[in-house]
Amino acid sequence: LKIRLQGAAQMDGAILGRSGADGPMPQTKEHLLLAKQVGVPNIVVFLNKEDQVDDPELLELVQLEVQETLEAYEFPGEEVPIVTGSALLALEALIENTEASDNKWVEKIYTLMEQVDSYIPTPERETDKTFLMAVEDVFSITGRGTVATGRVERGVLKTNETVDLVGLGDTKNVTVTGLEMFHKTLDETVAGDNVGVLLRGVQKDEIQPGMVIAAPHSIVPHTKFEAQVYVF
Repeated sequence: LKIRLQGAAQMDGAILGRSGADGPMPQTKEHLLLAKQVGVPNIVVFLNKEDQVDDPELLELVQLEVQETLEAYEFPGEEVPIVTGSALLALEALIENTEASDNKWVEKIYTLMEQVDSYIPTPERETDKTFLMAVEDVFSITGRGTVATGRVERGVLKTNETVDLVGLGDTKNVTVTGLEMFHKTLDETVAGDNVGVLLRGVQKDEIQPGMVIAAPHSIVPHTKFEAQVYVF
């Protein structure tokens, strides 16, 4: 649950995968509730295992059930694209022939991604605001320093700039000595990137997930706040 919450909170959209043979399950409702509460704005549905459903009418009933479940969690069920297919058969076709784009099961995966592209809008990134990134994980690189990873919420950050570490204990000002995304070194990172930030002058045990890296003096920590708590 912790991992699902952490990941869902960063999403601009999601693919809800369900078995076309079984329909919505108890965890489907849990996933939709999580998506709604953390603010996932758009969902596309993929009904898998279509090859295991002999009766087309049964598949239609499953689609209707999925739509009703979406509506129950305040997603527009009738508008949400629903694509049916078989991930396994598509994968097997591509393993046999990597050029098998004309295979009907592979085409259904392409259709799914086309629906994602058309239904889930490209988000507008807040690059004009002060830098902010929530820390998801921390590790050390021998001889280089401490790396904090996370998704940039807003703003732009360049190497050799200074940032504040805020959240636990006293706020600490440190220098960014490197940026990396998907094993590529960057000169700067912008809102929406999932990035590793190499920091000088701070030890691994001084940073914990949940802290934030922010532009200097832009974030003030508080010891009292109001929140909504959801119990599952």
